[in-house]
Amino acid sequence: MADDCFAHPRLAAIYDPLHPDRSDLDAYLRITEEFGARRVLDIGCGTGVFALLLAGRGAEVVGVDPAPASVDVARAKPDSERVRWICGDATDLPPLQVDLATMTANVAQAIADPQTWEKTLRGTREALRPGGRLVFETRDPAGRGWEEWTRERSYRVTEIPGTGSVESWVELTEVDLPLVTFRWTYVFAADGQVLTSDSTLRFRGREEVEQDLVAHGYAVDEVRDAPNRPGREFVFLARRP
Repeated sequence: MADDCFAHPRLAAIYDPLHPDRSDLDAYLRITEEFGARRVLDIGCGTGVFALLLAGRGAEVVGVDPAPASVDVARAKPDSERVRWICGDATDLPPLQVDLATMTANVAQAIADPQTWEKTLRGTREALRPGGRLVFETRDPAGRGWEEWTRERSYRVTEIPGTGSVESWVELTEVDLPLVTFRWTYVFAADGQVLTSDSTLRFRGREEVEQDLVAHGYAVDEVRDAPNRPGREFVFLARRP
Protein backbone atom coordinates (compact mmCIF):
# COMPACT_ATOMS: atom_id res chain seq x y z
CA MET A 1 0.00 0.00 0.00
CA ALA A 2 1.29 3.45 -0.91
CA ASP A 3 1.42 6.22 1.67
CA ASP A 4 -1.31 8.87 1.46
CA CYS A 5 1.12 11.54 0.25
CA PHE A 6 1.27 9.48 -2.96
CA ALA A 7 -2.10 7.72 -2.91
CA HIS A 8 -4.54 10.47 -1.91
CA PRO A 9 -5.62 12.33 -5.08
CA ARG A 10 -5.45 15.77 -3.48
CA LEU A 11 -1.95 15.12 -2.08
CA ALA A 12 -0.63 13.46 -5.22
CA ALA A 13 -1.72 16.53 -7.19
CA ILE A 14 0.50 18.82 -5.10
CA TYR A 15 3.48 16.51 -4.66
CA ASP A 16 5.58 18.12 -7.41
CA PRO A 17 5.02 21.75 -6.30
CA LEU A 18 5.94 20.75 -2.74
CA HIS A 19 9.16 19.09 -3.96
CA PRO A 20 10.43 21.32 -6.78
CA ASP A 21 14.13 20.57 -6.31
CA ARG A 22 14.86 17.26 -8.05
CA SER A 23 18.60 17.68 -8.33
CA ASP A 24 18.78 14.22 -6.73
CA LEU A 25 17.90 12.83 -10.16
CA ASP A 26 21.02 14.27 -11.82
CA ALA A 27 23.15 11.38 -10.58
CA TYR A 28 20.70 8.86 -12.03
CA LEU A 29 20.71 10.64 -15.38
CA ARG A 30 24.51 10.47 -15.44
CA ILE A 31 24.45 6.77 -14.55
CA THR A 32 21.97 6.12 -17.35
CA GLU A 33 24.37 7.79 -19.77
CA GLU A 34 27.40 6.08 -18.23
CA PHE A 35 25.99 2.63 -18.98
CA GLY A 36 24.35 3.58 -22.25
CA ALA A 37 20.98 2.37 -20.99
CA ARG A 38 18.26 2.65 -23.62
CA ARG A 39 15.56 0.61 -21.86
CA VAL A 40 14.86 1.66 -18.28
CA LEU A 41 12.48 0.48 -15.58
CA ASP A 42 11.65 3.19 -13.03
CA ILE A 43 10.38 1.43 -9.88
CA GLY A 44 8.33 3.66 -7.61
CA CYS A 45 8.01 6.23 -10.39
CA GLY A 46 5.54 8.37 -8.44
CA THR A 47 4.38 11.35 -10.49
CA GLY A 48 6.72 10.40 -13.32
CA VAL A 49 9.39 13.11 -13.09
CA PHE A 50 12.38 10.84 -13.72
CA ALA A 51 10.61 8.60 -16.22
CA LEU A 52 9.66 11.60 -18.34
CA LEU A 53 13.18 13.05 -18.14
CA LEU A 54 14.51 9.78 -19.53
CA ALA A 55 11.84 9.53 -22.20
CA GLY A 56 12.67 13.08 -23.27
CA ARG A 57 16.23 11.88 -23.89
CA GLY A 58 15.03 9.09 -26.13
CA ALA A 59 14.99 6.18 -23.68
CA GLU A 60 12.32 3.50 -23.72
CA VAL A 61 10.86 3.74 -20.22
CA VAL A 62 8.48 1.70 -18.07
CA GLY A 63 7.29 3.45 -14.92
CA VAL A 64 5.66 1.39 -12.18
CA ASP A 65 4.10 2.63 -8.94
CA PRO A 66 1.52 1.22 -6.50
CA ALA A 67 -0.31 4.56 -6.06
CA PRO A 68 -3.03 5.08 -8.71
CA ALA A 69 -3.32 8.79 -7.86
CA SER A 70 0.37 9.39 -8.54
CA VAL A 71 0.26 7.42 -11.78
CA ASP A 72 -2.77 9.50 -12.83
CA VAL A 73 -0.72 12.67 -12.26
CA ALA A 74 2.09 11.21 -14.37
CA ARG A 75 -0.26 10.23 -17.18
CA ALA A 76 -1.69 13.77 -17.30
CA LYS A 77 1.70 15.38 -17.96
CA PRO A 78 2.90 16.49 -21.40
CA ASP A 79 4.51 13.71 -23.48
CA SER A 80 3.34 11.06 -20.99
CA GLU A 81 2.51 8.79 -23.92
CA ARG A 82 6.25 8.23 -24.33
CA VAL A 83 6.28 6.17 -21.11
CA ARG A 84 4.59 2.85 -20.41
CA TRP A 85 2.86 3.34 -17.04
CA ILE A 86 1.97 0.40 -14.79
CA CYS A 87 0.03 0.70 -11.55
CA GLY A 88 1.63 -1.92 -9.31
CA ASP A 89 5.09 -2.92 -8.13
CA ALA A 90 8.07 -4.94 -9.28
CA THR A 91 6.09 -8.16 -8.84
CA ASP A 92 3.41 -7.00 -11.33
CA LEU A 93 5.62 -6.56 -14.37
CA PRO A 94 5.14 -8.05 -17.83
CA PRO A 95 8.16 -9.77 -19.39
CA LEU A 96 10.91 -7.16 -19.78
CA GLN A 97 14.59 -7.11 -20.67
CA VAL A 98 15.69 -3.67 -19.54
CA ASP A 99 19.23 -2.32 -19.41
CA LEU A 100 18.68 -0.46 -16.15
CA ALA A 101 16.24 -0.49 -13.24
CA THR A 102 16.14 2.40 -10.80
CA MET A 103 14.64 3.19 -7.42
CA THR A 104 15.17 6.91 -6.90
CA ALA A 105 14.29 9.14 -3.94
CA ASN A 106 14.79 6.45 -1.29
CA VAL A 107 12.07 4.23 -2.74
CA ALA A 108 14.08 1.24 -1.48
CA GLN A 109 13.63 2.40 2.11
CA ALA A 110 9.87 2.72 1.65
CA ILE A 111 9.77 -1.03 0.97
CA ALA A 112 9.99 -1.71 4.69
CA ASP A 113 8.56 -5.23 4.85
CA PRO A 114 11.36 -7.81 4.43
CA GLN A 115 9.26 -10.21 2.33
CA THR A 116 8.14 -7.41 0.01
CA TRP A 117 11.76 -6.28 -0.30
CA GLU A 118 12.81 -9.80 -1.30
CA LYS A 119 10.01 -10.02 -3.86
CA THR A 120 11.03 -6.63 -5.24
CA LEU A 121 14.62 -7.75 -5.72
CA ARG A 122 13.50 -10.97 -7.42
CA GLY A 123 10.99 -9.22 -9.67
CA THR A 124 13.51 -6.58 -10.66
CA ARG A 125 16.16 -9.17 -11.47
CA GLU A 126 13.72 -10.94 -13.76
CA ALA A 127 13.03 -7.65 -15.55
CA LEU A 128 16.73 -7.04 -16.25
CA ARG A 129 18.55 -8.42 -19.24
CA PRO A 130 21.73 -10.36 -18.48
CA GLY A 131 24.30 -7.71 -17.65
CA GLY A 132 21.56 -5.20 -16.83
CA ARG A 133 21.91 -3.09 -13.71
CA LEU A 134 19.85 -2.11 -10.70
CA VAL A 135 20.69 1.29 -9.15
CA PHE A 136 19.14 2.71 -6.00
CA GLU A 137 19.94 4.84 -2.99
CA THR A 138 19.37 4.40 0.73
CA ARG A 139 20.24 6.59 3.70
CA ASP A 140 23.17 5.55 5.86
CA PRO A 141 21.68 4.67 9.29
CA ALA A 142 24.84 5.99 10.94
CA GLY A 143 23.83 9.48 9.86
CA ARG A 144 20.64 9.33 11.97
CA GLY A 145 18.90 11.53 9.43
CA TRP A 146 15.55 11.11 11.18
CA GLU A 147 16.72 13.41 13.96
CA GLU A 148 16.22 16.32 11.54
CA TRP A 149 12.60 15.41 10.79
CA THR A 150 10.95 17.98 13.04
CA ARG A 151 8.19 20.53 12.55
CA GLU A 152 10.63 23.35 13.26
CA ARG A 153 12.95 22.31 10.43
CA SER A 154 10.31 21.31 7.91
CA TYR A 155 7.45 23.80 8.29
CA ARG A 156 6.72 25.79 5.16
CA VAL A 157 3.90 27.49 3.33
CA THR A 158 3.69 26.88 -0.42
CA GLU A 159 1.59 28.81 -2.91
CA ILE A 160 0.35 26.37 -5.52
CA PRO A 161 -1.39 27.59 -8.69
CA GLY A 162 -4.98 26.42 -8.82
CA THR A 163 -4.83 25.18 -5.23
CA GLY A 164 -3.82 28.13 -3.10
CA SER A 165 -1.73 28.21 0.03
CA VAL A 166 -0.73 24.90 1.61
CA GLU A 167 1.00 24.55 4.97
CA SER A 168 3.08 21.39 5.44
CA TRP A 169 5.42 19.90 7.99
CA VAL A 170 6.79 16.56 9.18
CA GLU A 171 7.02 15.12 12.69
CA LEU A 172 8.77 11.99 13.88
CA THR A 173 6.35 9.58 15.55
CA GLU A 174 8.41 6.46 16.33
CA VAL A 175 11.96 5.19 16.10
CA ASP A 176 12.28 1.42 16.48
CA LEU A 177 15.33 0.67 14.39
CA PRO A 178 15.64 -0.37 11.69
CA LEU A 179 12.17 1.20 11.28
CA VAL A 180 11.48 4.92 11.50
CA THR A 181 7.92 6.28 11.30
CA PHE A 182 6.90 9.88 10.68
CA ARG A 183 3.81 11.89 9.77
CA TRP A 184 3.38 14.66 7.21
CA THR A 185 0.58 17.17 7.82
CA TYR A 186 -0.98 19.33 5.11
CA VAL A 187 -3.36 22.24 5.68
CA PHE A 188 -5.23 23.68 2.68
CA ALA A 189 -6.03 27.34 3.22
CA ALA A 190 -8.74 27.35 0.53
CA ASP A 191 -11.14 25.21 2.56
CA GLY A 192 -9.30 24.43 5.78
CA GLN A 193 -8.97 20.72 5.06
CA VAL A 194 -6.24 18.98 7.03
CA LEU A 195 -4.73 15.79 5.60
CA THR A 196 -2.02 13.61 7.10
CA SER A 197 0.23 10.92 5.67
CA ASP A 198 2.06 8.37 7.81
CA SER A 199 5.20 6.73 6.45
CA THR A 200 7.60 4.07 7.70
CA LEU A 201 11.10 3.68 6.29
CA ARG A 202 13.56 0.86 6.84
CA PHE A 203 17.15 1.92 7.46
CA ARG A 204 19.37 -0.85 6.11
CA GLY A 205 23.13 -0.73 6.57
CA ARG A 206 25.51 -1.15 3.67
CA GLU A 207 26.47 -4.71 4.59
CA GLU A 208 22.84 -5.78 4.92
CA VAL A 209 21.94 -4.40 1.50
CA GLU A 210 24.94 -6.02 -0.15
CA GLN A 211 24.04 -9.37 1.42
CA ASP A 212 20.45 -9.04 0.22
CA LEU A 213 21.57 -8.28 -3.31
CA VAL A 214 24.00 -11.20 -3.48
CA ALA A 215 21.41 -13.56 -1.98
CA HIS A 216 19.03 -12.67 -4.80
CA GLY A 217 21.47 -13.24 -7.62
CA TYR A 218 23.06 -9.84 -8.11
CA ALA A 219 26.71 -8.90 -8.34
CA VAL A 220 27.44 -5.70 -6.42
CA ASP A 221 29.74 -3.72 -8.70
CA GLU A 222 30.06 -0.53 -6.69
CA VAL A 223 28.66 1.51 -3.81
CA ARG A 224 28.91 5.25 -4.41
CA ASP A 225 28.24 8.38 -2.41
CA ALA A 226 25.18 10.44 -3.29
CA PRO A 227 26.70 13.58 -4.85
CA ASN A 228 23.97 15.89 -3.58
CA ARG A 229 24.06 14.40 -0.05
CA PRO A 230 27.73 13.45 0.52
CA GLY A 231 28.37 11.16 3.45
CA ARG A 232 24.65 10.61 4.08
CA GLU A 233 23.54 8.03 1.53
CA PHE A 234 24.71 4.91 -0.27
CA VAL A 235 24.09 4.51 -3.99
CA PHE A 236 24.21 0.82 -4.92
CA LEU A 237 25.11 -0.33 -8.42
CA ALA A 238 24.25 -3.99 -8.80
CA ARG A 239 24.24 -6.18 -11.90
CA ARG A 240 22.43 -9.25 -13.12
CA PRO A 241 25.33 -11.50 -14.17
